[in-house]
Amino acid sequence: MPVKKGAQIAPAKGKLGVLLVGLGAVSTTFIAGVEAIKEGLAEPIGSLTQMGTIRLGRRTDNRVPKVKDFVPLAKLSDLVFGAWDIFPDSAYDAAMHAGVLEKDLLTKLKKQLQKIKPMKAVFDQSYVKRLSGTNVKSGKNKLELAKQLIEDIAEFKRKNKCDRLVMIWAASTEVFMRPHAVHRNLETFEKAMRENHKAIPPSMVYAYAALKSGIPFANGAPNLTVDVAALMDLANKNGVAVCGKDFKTGQTLMKTILAPGLKSRMLGLHGWYSTNILGNRDGEVLDDPDSFKTKEESKLSVLEYILQPDVYPQLYKDFSHVVRINYYPPRGDNKEGWDNIDIFGWLGYKMQIKIDFLCRDSILAAPIVLDLALFLDLAQRTGMKGVQEWLSFYFKSPMTAPGLYPEHDIFIQLMKLKNTLRHLRGEDLITHLGLEYYD
Repeated sequence: MPVKKGAQIAPAKGKLGVLLVGLGAVSTTFIAGVEAIKEGLAEPIGSLTQMGTIRLGRRTDNRVPKVKDFVPLAKLSDLVFGAWDIFPDSAYDAAMHAGVLEKDLLTKLKKQLQKIKPMKAVFDQSYVKRLSGTNVKSGKNKLELAKQLIEDIAEFKRKNKCDRLVMIWAASTEVFMRPHAVHRNLETFEKAMRENHKAIPPSMVYAYAALKSGIPFANGAPNLTVDVAALMDLANKNGVAVCGKDFKTGQTLMKTILAPGLKSRMLGLHGWYSTNILGNRDGEVLDDPDSFKTKEESKLSVLEYILQPDVYPQLYKDFSHVVRINYYPPRGDNKEGWDNIDIFGWLGYKMQIKIDFLCRDSILAAPIVLDLALFLDLAQRTGMKGVQEWLSFYFKSPMTAPGLYPEHDIFIQLMKLKNTLRHLRGEDLITHLGLEYYD
């Protein structure tokens, strides 16, 4: 939705409720992190909204405020957390089980985390085959389950005295799905929900409930979810902001940093082999081929869009791109992403790049969840509806308008994000042309 320069932005008054689908490693790391920052026990490292700056005007003007001081974002002290999960564990117990954060830190936050107990989830094991849980809703059909979620949302808002809400999918990757005829409009979608159609997975039930409730929705997994005509129509009709898909954390983050560098110097690519080992619940879910197919589609598209082999056939035509994910329980949340990159340069001479990224998936994802919650709330208060492509910076497989290819280059994504903020505040966009300094 086009927004006028210097847009009217409603103030961020009152509490902002952050509703999380899934109370696993990512969600508990996010919640515990925010609580630790509130207590002065940690810094919000990795969060653009909290630590990032934005240049305004000329370089010589020296106007470089923090993002959080430039646009009216909700304060961390005003965030309230809720969640749904298939397991009944509190955020404290779930965080201890996830094993991402040190026990000493979690002990200091025990009081706050124990208060967060998950609501019963909408779940169907046929969409996530490696998981099963007991904290699950029952209903005669998917539309009834959506109505139960809508009631949960309203009750959470009332009970916690929230002024506004956002919802973020931080649950597992569902089996691979393509758009179906029942997704074409809201009427066919709701009919399919009443008939328990298999083309409506749990993630779509959550997205429908959020959009019906007028709540912005972010999809942190590669699931199809909100990326269908019926739900996009609903988002636009109800004036709701949406974004996704799939949090950009480890190996793909490295690809969107490195591939633009290779392309900028016109270095060729013969092949890029990527393998991952991880042992958390995400790894267990992705051990199922149908769930892996959803993740693979998300991860494989990145290089094609960045390198543009149709535009640069001598450099990138027919390069080999292989992605593997292996479930290895001893690693837990400490993922290892190993890449072998075969490149070529001047006169066709071959070279190689090797990367061994020993990362912590949830540590990289937690600040993304924070930024998305705050930016989606900003978008909603500004009257921005539908796909928020300016938030592509945070996703492996960014949503776009129909017929538009997604921008994967992380540096272009960051420029798009910051220029959007400048536009909203009536500031000049930064082009980096620089000629005005030499007139």
